[in-house]
Amino acid sequence: MKMEKVNEILSQLTLEEKVKLVVGVGLPGLFGNPHSRVAGAAGETHPVPRVGLPAFVLADGPAGLRINPTRENDENTYYTTAFPVEIMLASTWNRELLEEVGKAMGEEVREYGVDVLLAPAMNIHRNPLCGRNFEYYSEDPVLSGEMASSFVKGVQSQGVGACIKHFVANNQETNRMVVDTIVSERALREIYLRGFEIAVKKSKPWSVMSAYNKLNGKYCSQNEWLLKKVLREEWGFEGFVMSDWYAGDNPVEQLKAGNDLIMPGKAYQVNTERRDEIEEIMEALKEGKLSEEVLDECVRNILKVLVNAPSFKNYRYSNKPDLEKHAKVAYEAGAEGVVLLRNEEALPLSENSKIALFGTGQIETIKGGTGSGDTHPRYAISILEGIKERGLNFDEELAKTYEDYIKKMRETEEYKPRRDSWGTIIKPKLPENFLSEKEIHKLAKKNDVAVIVISRISGEGYDRKPVKGDFYLSDDETDLIKTVSREFHEQGKKVIVLLNIGSPVEVVSWRDLVDGILLVWQAGQETGRIVADVLTGRINPSGKLPTTFPRDYSDVPSWTFPGEPKDNPQKVVYEEDIYVGYRYYDTFGVEPAYEFGYGLSYTTFEYSDLNVSFDGETLRVQYRIENTGGRAGKEVSQVYIKAPKGKIDKPFQELKAFHKTRLLNPGESEEVVLEIPVRDLASFNGEEWVVEAGEYEVRVGASSRNIKLKGTFSVGEERRFKP
Repeated sequence: MKMEKVNEILSQLTLEEKVKLVVGVGLPGLFGNPHSRVAGAAGETHPVPRVGLPAFVLADGPAGLRINPTRENDENTYYTTAFPVEIMLASTWNRELLEEVGKAMGEEVREYGVDVLLAPAMNIHRNPLCGRNFEYYSEDPVLSGEMASSFVKGVQSQGVGACIKHFVANNQETNRMVVDTIVSERALREIYLRGFEIAVKKSKPWSVMSAYNKLNGKYCSQNEWLLKKVLREEWGFEGFVMSDWYAGDNPVEQLKAGNDLIMPGKAYQVNTERRDEIEEIMEALKEGKLSEEVLDECVRNILKVLVNAPSFKNYRYSNKPDLEKHAKVAYEAGAEGVVLLRNEEALPLSENSKIALFGTGQIETIKGGTGSGDTHPRYAISILEGIKERGLNFDEELAKTYEDYIKKMRETEEYKPRRDSWGTIIKPKLPENFLSEKEIHKLAKKNDVAVIVISRISGEGYDRKPVKGDFYLSDDETDLIKTVSREFHEQGKKVIVLLNIGSPVEVVSWRDLVDGILLVWQAGQETGRIVADVLTGRINPSGKLPTTFPRDYSDVPSWTFPGEPKDNPQKVVYEEDIYVGYRYYDTFGVEPAYEFGYGLSYTTFEYSDLNVSFDGETLRVQYRIENTGGRAGKEVSQVYIKAPKGKIDKPFQELKAFHKTRLLNPGESEEVVLEIPVRDLASFNGEEWVVEAGEYEVRVGASSRNIKLKGTFSVGEERRFKP
């Protein structure tokens, strides 16, 4: 029925109308282009009213729908929910929760008149300095793929589309439009493509966005091997491929390679070397350089998806999504994404402890990163506001000192807020060591506990740097931690650090000075409430790291980041190959600061009763988790497989399955049963997937380095699978 409708529309289109359908209308609201009917949307397709085709609307992004909250000559508001950033969502390891977040976001997409959400972003954390790691899930493809699948299912359950991005190996912002990523086919298939493969097969996203970078010499948006052979033929993808905004350099090559929709259109508006794509494509058709069959195929791919979209069905959207309900979902998601990194009997705080709150981030709390992953919520609760609202006992005088300090500093030339190219207000980092030792000494006497906030922000278009004030703490931050710790410890009082960050920082040089470290990430609009509730134990942290915290930047395996030549990288070689993240640290015996999968709780869990069985097709792993502590909590358990030594070099172990328990009360337990298809055990040998014969070890852990149970199974004879 659907294909008949699509072919009927296709048969009525003129050549020029078809060409228009594969090119966007230009970036809405900029360069003199008209605004989208949904102001702030990232792109639109050309309408063809004659055959009943509306303009379809596409909008960002991974932490919430990004549209303008207000519109000219319109007193209505169009706020959306600011959810936790993706790295925090992945820290929940909770598929059901990701699906709930997807549903909430999908409802906002639909009710604000948008057809496709440009999310989730699922590039791998190859290097901790990538500026967009906050909006990617993990260094591991299985965790990324599972989180993305659940999120996509949630979004698409609302009758709108999701778009998984950026396909593929877009693991840095530096020179992202041109850099040539040189990577082996094995590393591509096992690490960088794998998460996308899981998401495509499990959740059937409407769309895939091709990446800016080149892949082994060819732009991703002009790479037929990637977009046709791998994505469509091997994985059976049935949606449409759109380019990242202004990606590639040749619209004709893009269409031939299987990039169906060229976005946002009018590339010449940002790049003087480009022409109008519609003219270029029309010319190629006339000159026989592009066949009408190829064009028809692209149009068909786009239409067979978009005939399901709200715009095609003339859906009457309300502009009134349930923001109250979605705020609760954002809170729940953040509550499960907080990671407790250190706890020397410091947390949760005892009833009515008086808190001295240090750090400008208590007021200028970072809700998320910048760029297309930014959001415009009705409100964003700062850490200080959350502590006030929850009625915690805190030093009000000290809070006032911080308020005055920030106000004064933000009026100076050096520290005044400025707008970046995205229109986001950027606030230069303020010095944190403005309180004298004497003042801190007084504060230590009259308060029960110190809480220090350390914040970081990064965003699209630039990478982070391995310098003080970014990957390392600045001298003023270190000074503050040292002085506060010394003064409070002299009074026998505890010191807690809150990391309000979007990607790892160095912790080893200072962590022993403090008693507790809470990684609260960037939790969106509810950040302050979540922080207050974790401090008091209303929330028991159950998040675990989706990415390794290295001891030092020099330990990171992706030493070629961000490519050569250093001052203007044109190519980046993935020398570390498959040894990304824990696969490197575990295989080569490098000690991390906090390993992949790590996270503490306010209670304790015991693992027992491991049962491993393998019938040649499916590996079944069964075990029990019991809450042996004094508080209700949830536990994320992880199943790693260690392969036997064979012809193919393999990492020491690889994550193959995971499970998050329900909320277990003290003394309660849960039976966990996980099934892993034999194909998931395979390595890529350059031509096909191979499961080598021999004895495999099953390692069930609370983290990649805290293995609680071990079992074995044997594969009698080698198995091979075509890609």
